[in-house]
Amino acid sequence: MDAHRFDPWLDWLNDRQATMVETTIRLAEINSGSLNAAGVDAVGTALVELCQPLGGQVEYLAVEPYTLITQDGETLSFPLGHAIRIRKRPQAPFQVYLGGHLDTVYAPDHPFQQVRRLDDNRLNGPGVTDLKGGLLVMINALLAFERTPWAEQLGWEILLNPDEEIGSPSSAVLIAEAARRVDVGLIYEPCMPDGSLAGARKGSGNFSVVVQGRAAHAGREHHLGRNAIRALCDYIAALDRLNGQREGITINPGFIHGGGAVNTVPDRAMARFNIRIEQSEDESWCLQQLQRLGGDINQREGIQLQLYGQFGRKPKVLSQANLELFRLASRCGEELGLPLAWQPTGGCCDGNNLAAAGVPNIDTLGVQGGAIHSSDEYLCIDSLVPRAKLSALLLMQLAADNESRAAIMQAGGQHD
Repeated sequence: MDAHRFDPWLDWLNDRQATMVETTIRLAEINSGSLNAAGVDAVGTALVELCQPLGGQVEYLAVEPYTLITQDGETLSFPLGHAIRIRKRPQAPFQVYLGGHLDTVYAPDHPFQQVRRLDDNRLNGPGVTDLKGGLLVMINALLAFERTPWAEQLGWEILLNPDEEIGSPSSAVLIAEAARRVDVGLIYEPCMPDGSLAGARKGSGNFSVVVQGRAAHAGREHHLGRNAIRALCDYIAALDRLNGQREGITINPGFIHGGGAVNTVPDRAMARFNIRIEQSEDESWCLQQLQRLGGDINQREGIQLQLYGQFGRKPKVLSQANLELFRLASRCGEELGLPLAWQPTGGCCDGNNLAAAGVPNIDTLGVQGGAIHSSDEYLCIDSLVPRAKLSALLLMQLAADNESRAAIMQAGGQHD
């Protein structure tokens, strides 16, 4: 690989760090918790403005509301912010998907809302790493790429979705639609804290369960009651015992709620849980077990258990085309003095969705940092420019080098 021919355009990024930091802070201090539709849209509007110099066609896309089983066991729908799609050169011979999400895990009432400097190289703030810093990496990489004479050989589309942190339930259809048009995917989730990339990923399912019992006076007529909390606890205990019964499957009961006054037999309780799987066939085994456990509880007189939810993301199993894409990224990293390795992870993201549709992708091209999804989330400032150069060089290599594209396509990257 003779990456030095790209140096004049990569060097344009050398002076971009201060602007990237300033803009990351501005975006991070706009609350965009997944259910804060107005905040998500505000971040989207700011990003469209940042993307204007790219010259792509912008679309604001409405998505379906998010359905949530509340702690009272009721079904509520919440409006979501808009997804944003930006496309350029859709007729070019090679098409690249660039993805990132607008939402964070921090709701408007979460105490973590401001950005502060921890030291000369670290920013602490909501979403600075997951994923607003990554969005700046993506945009700056494209700004550098669009200056090159090879840009006409490659078309791209950006999808900014509003619901990744809740599993992309409403934007999954948009990702699947894009997958039919593109050849490879670049997604800007943060890299691992040591700078490495995520390889294979587990699949994921989110579920809620509601148990209805029968209320009664806890003293006078305790025998007439049917305790929903007890039934739910038995279900959760049996659910947790499934851990270890099949390799690669983990089940995490994450939330439980029920009851009220202690002199009343509780007639309702609910819980939420998550399941992670390594192989697609694990999904049917899990669903069979959930049906069996629910059936056992429903045999009890006066107790009714209702299960909600589904598997939203298939496992990401690395194809030969995906391995070729990783090898190309590794060679680009070497040219930049940025050694890259990849490793499996139990986490999942929109890269799972693309892989399930047959699109090879790298989904951790964002910034380096750590402690994501917590009030300790931090961004390493000195990762912004190198990570932008990595993506820019990947795009340049894919546009300028027929052999790089052919290696991916011949390995199975081209889909019907």
